[in-house]
Amino acid sequence: MAVMLSCRALSKAYDAHPLFEELAFGLHEGERVGLIGPNGSGKSTLIRILAGMEEPDEGERVISSGVRLAYLPQRDEFPAGATARSVITAAVEAEHPHEEDHQRSLRIETTLSDAGFCDAVMPRDAQDVAALSGGWRKRLAIARALAADPDLLLMDEPTNHLDLEGIWWLEGVLAETRATCLVVSHDRFFLERVCQRVVELNRLYPGGCFSSTGGYATFLEKRAEFVANQRKQQDVLDNVVRREIEWLRRNPAAQTCKSKARVDRAGDLQADLAGLKYRNAQVRRVNIEFSASGRRTNDLVVLDGISKSLGGRPLFSDVGLTLSPGTRLGVLGLNGSGKTTLLRILTKQLAADSGTVKHATDLKVVVFDQKRERLDQKQLLRKALCPTGQTVVYRGRASHVAAWAKRFLFSANQLDLEVSKLSGGEQARVLIANLMLREADLLILDEPTNDLDIPSLEVLEASLIDFPGAVALVTHDRYLLDRVSTDIIALDGTGGAYRVSDCSQWESLAARLDAARNKTTAPPPPKPAPSRGAPQQLGGSSGGGLAKNERRELERMEEKLQTAEQLVATLESQVGDPAVAGDPVRMEKACAELAAAQSQVEKIYSRWAELEAKARGSR
Repeated sequence: MAVMLSCRALSKAYDAHPLFEELAFGLHEGERVGLIGPNGSGKSTLIRILAGMEEPDEGERVISSGVRLAYLPQRDEFPAGATARSVITAAVEAEHPHEEDHQRSLRIETTLSDAGFCDAVMPRDAQDVAALSGGWRKRLAIARALAADPDLLLMDEPTNHLDLEGIWWLEGVLAETRATCLVVSHDRFFLERVCQRVVELNRLYPGGCFSSTGGYATFLEKRAEFVANQRKQQDVLDNVVRREIEWLRRNPAAQTCKSKARVDRAGDLQADLAGLKYRNAQVRRVNIEFSASGRRTNDLVVLDGISKSLGGRPLFSDVGLTLSPGTRLGVLGLNGSGKTTLLRILTKQLAADSGTVKHATDLKVVVFDQKRERLDQKQLLRKALCPTGQTVVYRGRASHVAAWAKRFLFSANQLDLEVSKLSGGEQARVLIANLMLREADLLILDEPTNDLDIPSLEVLEASLIDFPGAVALVTHDRYLLDRVSTDIIALDGTGGAYRVSDCSQWESLAARLDAARNKTTAPPPPKPAPSRGAPQQLGGSSGGGLAKNERRELERMEEKLQTAEQLVATLESQVGDPAVAGDPVRMEKACAELAAAQSQVEKIYSRWAELEAKARGSR
């Protein structure tokens, strides 16, 4: 494959602090590459250099001639008073000035429609961009970049601010585009689904980066192997250097011209060892560990028949659930579906329209606010971490603010910076540090993962899994949600609330519900997992508008679907059996039975979605 873009011996530093040095890698035609790395490693700087927006201190960027490049920055900027239509029109006219008018019009309409701006129910193409949500502004920025029909697409955190529906849309777009793509992202689920290669920017590696062909799961395996080997290499070299030093000390007379080669070799070995030690020391992680109160009450929070509407639109209805110690509730849904509202009802910050909320006596609740309103942007970091004096008390032990800051990867030099000068990930770490100082029975976390790098996300996951109290979590990070949650509730934004087993099941369910609402043909289901069970609607799934026989049918739908999925799993095992595969007659029969069983699962899903839509529409 041809190399579309490459960098050779790139170096860049800010304020004498090197981000990367002697960096070299290339992008090949048709590749989709994920670029990851800890906060501060220089990912955004590198992608700006590759886009030609910034110059390196040393080295060069080489791009193939005639390549049309599009760059999507983290921050979305649009002209004042612009609409989605005017933004796309300007992009198309700028990149395709010689096209016929009808061709440009078709390109504009296709771009807007594919990005969801021409939806019949809620068209957004004529809305002022300033009135759009962060998710729709991000969609527009992506659509603008795609409107250029680029050969090479560089994207810096494109999933930021997108809801799950937007992320699904973006995954589909990148899977179909002919463009070579380099994407900076901390979304591990996205990296696994979209990328064919993952590159980590980190001073842990020789040359400053590590490249692995395959998705994110493959990258994890190869990185773990590399790091283990590098540590072994350090141990071996450490022993060799120690023996050489002992030899030199025992034989001072040997340090003559005759043995100079061995003396020089010892010096080279020491330099190599110092380099290995430096690289291996780069593995630093934030230290997150929430404080639990130790309460053992079985029922910390009980919701019974909770319903809530906004502006006459039902968000969810008749929801019942119990949070106990060890419960980790994940809340899924599109933007505006009521996720934050449900969390606020859980904490009694907001009253439900109907139903009851019961808290255990003297319940200790700690809340992470996605808007970060409690952070004073003008406050110095030392005061944000330690509002009183110079000492923090954590779990009964005093710690100096500098030591406490170091736990969250802040240097002593940063303590006198204003909070406003910190990155989004650093501000998130400040909030988490404050939460850790408070004992909790219940953690309410509303989008805590925004701007956190992957090492911090991994530590946050482990901390939430180990937390003995209850957790209620809203996040678009599907990887974290699937790993952490013991229960997941999905809100469809039209009054429905469903208990699902994982994010993939919600994706399938959301597509079917959307198809049922729009009376279109539902897409085929993904391969069913027999152990996950069927989605369950919480509350009044048998609306009064259903006939008696339809209500009975709906009540039995879960059992029917589980039976059908189990049959599919059994038949899949048969098809994969070498004995069956070697018998053409048995193989043909098994494949026919499997196709029929999969078709039956699809029909059950479609009928189930139809009944649910009818039940909700009657209320």
